[in-house]
Amino acid sequence: MARGTLNRRVGISDVAEKAGVSLATVSRVMNGNFTVAADIAERVRAVATELNYQPNPTGRNLARGKTDTIGVVVPDLGNPTFQTVLRGVSRAAAQDGYRVLIADSSEVSSEESILAGEARRRCDGVVLCAPRMSDAELAELAPTLHPLVLVNRTTADPSPSLTVDYGRGIQDLAAHLVDLGHTRLAFSAGPANSASNALRLAGLETFMSAHPGVELQILPGGSTFEDGHASADAVLASGATGILAFNDLTAMGLLSALNERGVNVPADVSLTGFDDIQFAAYTTPPLTTAAVPSMDVGEQAWRQMRALLNDTDIPDPALVFAPHIVVRGSTGPAPR
Repeated sequence: MARGTLNRRVGISDVAEKAGVSLATVSRVMNGNFTVAADIAERVRAVATELNYQPNPTGRNLARGKTDTIGVVVPDLGNPTFQTVLRGVSRAAAQDGYRVLIADSSEVSSEESILAGEARRRCDGVVLCAPRMSDAELAELAPTLHPLVLVNRTTADPSPSLTVDYGRGIQDLAAHLVDLGHTRLAFSAGPANSASNALRLAGLETFMSAHPGVELQILPGGSTFEDGHASADAVLASGATGILAFNDLTAMGLLSALNERGVNVPADVSLTGFDDIQFAAYTTPPLTTAAVPSMDVGEQAWRQMRALLNDTDIPDPALVFAPHIVVRGSTGPAPR
């Protein structure tokens, strides 16, 4: 062997030269194209084995028009709920030989369309998780991302979707507080551009129309621990004894701030979260919440994407998941 070739990677041209065929023929054989004559294909495979030729996966994917990767865009990777959805997607995808590319928009809606477009150019499809963009922006963007699966959003575009019935969940939490005797409630709201926050607000409106003897105040909030912590003064000023936090993170932040102020939960104030993230059962006191099957949401998102990639029917293109209430120590009877 000539000097300088000892460490050279065996390439497709080496196989083509030794097998006496064209580069295109080797490429077709390596990619499983059955239009090549059986005897020629067998000769190419034998030479490839002899030379220990390993096709370049990037080159193969480009030739096949596939990357075996899907993109997932989330608004906040620090949120444990989105982490669990991602875990469900990635584990299910890995079983089918796919990888996941993750993009975090950091709650900046203007970044979502840019990140989603970049992800689609690098991947075979995109899962858009709880996008914060407006309905009009989503309707304009969706057709450019196919194959596309939406989580916690829907659009007129025919892309499949998975949603959580946040409206039903928040009503069940409010009913739990009312059953405990609370008649003055407050909702520490989520991000203004969050679709799930809008669903919670709609659910509370329905609840209040059926409970005229209950008072409800809507307070500004957010989606992070820090947002919940910062809401404590407004919550206490409201005079409410039953507090519905946007999610578990904000509930935990609020719980921490209330403890700092000497407010006893649940003797003075009852508090609920939403999502049932891993830490909700380990706060002091443990958090009453509406549990969302986030892992299942992620797994089903992959199954919908897999059907799109394989051009097969999707059994249920508009899945809706129902939260269930988990009662723990952060809620109790209304103070006298």
